[in-house]
Amino acid sequence: MKLGIYGFGAIGRLIAREALKRGHELVAIIDIDERLVNRSLSELLGKDLPDLRVSNDPICLKDADVVVHATTSYLDEVFDQLEKVISMGVHVVSTCETLAYPYYRYPDLAEELDRIAKAHRVSVIGSGINPGLLLDTLVVTIASASNFIKRIRATRSLDAARRRRSFQRKIGIGLPVEDVRDMLARGELTGHVGYAESVCLIAHAGGLTLSKVIEAQEPIRAERDMRVENLIIKEGENLGIKGYGIGYVNGRPIIEVRLQAYIRALEYEEIIVEGTDYTLKWKSSGTPGDLGTVAVILNIAERLPFLNPGLHLMVDLLPFRIRYKT
Repeated sequence: MKLGIYGFGAIGRLIAREALKRGHELVAIIDIDERLVNRSLSELLGKDLPDLRVSNDPICLKDADVVVHATTSYLDEVFDQLEKVISMGVHVVSTCETLAYPYYRYPDLAEELDRIAKAHRVSVIGSGINPGLLLDTLVVTIASASNFIKRIRATRSLDAARRRRSFQRKIGIGLPVEDVRDMLARGELTGHVGYAESVCLIAHAGGLTLSKVIEAQEPIRAERDMRVENLIIKEGENLGIKGYGIGYVNGRPIIEVRLQAYIRALEYEEIIVEGTDYTLKWKSSGTPGDLGTVAVILNIAERLPFLNPGLHLMVDLLPFRIRYKT
């Protein structure tokens, strides 16, 4: 497969490495960072790699079969980037979190993206490890073993000390807790993006109409000085975040997803599906975030050209639906 990469940050670079291991051909890499433009793959990632240089012109992606798009989290900020690629007749899989279920925040942009994709006969999807898999598509897969569902709760917990520095900055590790709270409120820190999208995907998989969706996240205060690997956290500074998304029907919580990402957190995912007949419970020992994202994205990219044209949702690719009893 001929693959293009739009956005060559930490995830884009991992995707490049793994795509080459799988035998795919990289035909173009796009980034607007002037520190990267015109630098070669071998210069950025190591020796014995193709002599391909980073460009800032998206037209270079026109010869790709599929473009992996990995820039920012909000669809309104990346819509023009996606439109340019789609208009060249190239399929797109994006790590943009709000594209995982764009009908929640951006219904008009979602409809327009679907229209453009169908007009150019290409497929588009937003995915990743979360949202995209762990707190939504995997939840629906497990819930498919229940005849009628009363309530779903899903949690992901990860040790932020084991994640890349850019992720640690994203959740404000090491900053004063009050500063992090204010920065989250102002949008200067994103924390995790996608609580509501995961809730909506789970609801969509069963045709459930939610009356309300809420989401929130907050920093976690260090109660003492800590040294973990290369991190020094002082009392009163931020250890990470915890947050949630909850979907309600007539005032009752039906779908709940939670994420906690902080220093020394236990690593696991847990899914609980309360049915009318029995309760299902599944728990893992944790999933590597970055490499898991790369695996999900590349596995989708390899299938994307065979899907019908248009904007897709991960849960719609499953061979089953689920049923709620509210």
